[in-house]
Amino acid sequence: MRIRKLTALMLSAALVSPAMVHAATEIQWWHSMTGALSDRVNDIANKFNASQTEYKVVAVFKGGYAESMAAAIAAYRAKNPPHIAQVFEVGTATMMAAKGAIKPVYQVMAESGEKFDPKTYMPAVSSYYTDTTGRMLSMPFNSSTTVFYYNKDAFTKAGLDPNRPPKTWDEVGAAAKKIKDTGTLPCGYTTAWQSWVQLESTSAWHNVAFATKDNGFGGLDARLAFNNPVLVKHIAMLSDWAKDGRFTYGGRTTEPQAKFHSGECAMITGSSASYAEFKRNAKFEFGISPLPYHADVKGAPQNTIIGGASLWVYAGKSKQEYRGVAKFFSFLSSPEIQAEWHQATGYVPITKAAYELSKSQGYYEKNPGTDVAIEQLLLKNPTKMSKGVRLGNLPQIRNIIDEELEAVWSGQKTAKAALDEAVKRGDEELRKFERANKGAQ
Repeated sequence: MRIRKLTALMLSAALVSPAMVHAATEIQWWHSMTGALSDRVNDIANKFNASQTEYKVVAVFKGGYAESMAAAIAAYRAKNPPHIAQVFEVGTATMMAAKGAIKPVYQVMAESGEKFDPKTYMPAVSSYYTDTTGRMLSMPFNSSTTVFYYNKDAFTKAGLDPNRPPKTWDEVGAAAKKIKDTGTLPCGYTTAWQSWVQLESTSAWHNVAFATKDNGFGGLDARLAFNNPVLVKHIAMLSDWAKDGRFTYGGRTTEPQAKFHSGECAMITGSSASYAEFKRNAKFEFGISPLPYHADVKGAPQNTIIGGASLWVYAGKSKQEYRGVAKFFSFLSSPEIQAEWHQATGYVPITKAAYELSKSQGYYEKNPGTDVAIEQLLLKNPTKMSKGVRLGNLPQIRNIIDEELEAVWSGQKTAKAALDEAVKRGDEELRKFERANKGAQ
């Protein structure tokens, strides 16, 4: 009897063992998407998992961008990082400087035998995440750019043409004045992400430097340069509007978006990725148009720059795990997945094929304005001053800029004094990063 039981147990073990050997390899994907975007991330992971049986991607929310990045770094130091971490674009320089912590995407794809051609990605997107030789270090994922939204119903009520949005900043000011004067809405214009929109993007849109050394792409010894005449004049204009009520400050990041979709403000500049939120919450018809420009700046408009985040792969994993990461990245970059992500969220498609697929599906005809972000990025070939900003400690520099701009909006400082001080304080952050990462580039 005992021999029979032992034989039965051995047979059971033999049956279980192959299943254990072929258990799906788990890939941890840490991200910062919330709400509907989090649902979309989970949907992508689930679709990949259902498409094959060898790997299982587990999407884990780790807080906002700053919190998620800090958590991944802490996990790496504890020798247990995720396979994939979503990092916002302002953290790119920090990730590039993290020698030994990161396994570049071009290596992951090549070593795993996955087909990978950087030229299939949107140039304005891929160039931000490549090194000086053009090799992609991280995988673009949720890329956005700055656009202009306006309340068409409010325009009609104020006697403005709802089908002719303002093209220049002078026209924005005139529209905001009419909306205020007619009592149509209490707020004419507001902005989300003030540092990204009003300084970083506006400098690229007008082809003026945000910083030296090609906005930081050319080395760690860059110096800030956003206290130039074009940007000083721009911030001074907004300061005047804040005084006469045409511009309402609503917060540093996404807080002002509620002022728009609630019907309080008639116009807002912000991320193309706000589209899904506005479409869901706005009880009025709204339009999307290009970022306004200053008509007296020669060559403007140039092109806008990206925001959002990319996916970085941490070092120290097995070949099998990296094969899973590579296959997931191939899946993630497929035209079908990218087109679906783009259309549902407002983020731009990261590949040309996804853009063409969206066009062939009639998405832009059915949803006017949703191609504005892509057209802006592709408007002109990026220059050294318009392909983006890659600086160390950029999150800290943004905080400094926010503080100084808030002093302008409250009337405590002039535009020139605030931007001069922001450059001075920001350069101190750059020098800290340079000292800590000497030789990293």
